[in-house]
Amino acid sequence: MNTISFLLLRLAIGASFFGHGLVRLPKLAAFSGWMAGTFKKSMLPEMLVTPFSYALPIAEFVIGLLLLSGLFTKAAAIAGSLVMLVLIFGACMIENWEALPSQFIHIAFLVTLLQFIQSNSWALDGIMRK
Repeated sequence: MNTISFLLLRLAIGASFFGHGLVRLPKLAAFSGWMAGTFKKSMLPEMLVTPFSYALPIAEFVIGLLLLSGLFTKAAAIAGSLVMLVLIFGACMIENWEALPSQFIHIAFLVTLLQFIQSNSWALDGIMRK
């Protein structure tokens, strides 16, 4: 993969994570309430869902910011993948099958970044290494 392709891929997935977090942060309590309500009838206990619902937008925002800037790209891609795995599990617990394609696309982008991390030339990671 060339450096321009990698950059565009990293920016695309970074923009998605950043945008998800950015729109949810100002309405964090409402988002948490919505998510807790969505999982009310699932087998997941509220004591797990509620803290996760507060942490998710923060994680999305930070992961997105790191991916957009190219700072700690490998760690951000791994963290993003872990978030997506939890979201995939959560979607299955509430039988939200419509959410799965988007989540699989996100994790495919992140895994591709990890596979071609050596192409991460236009990033703050490169400046940090010098």
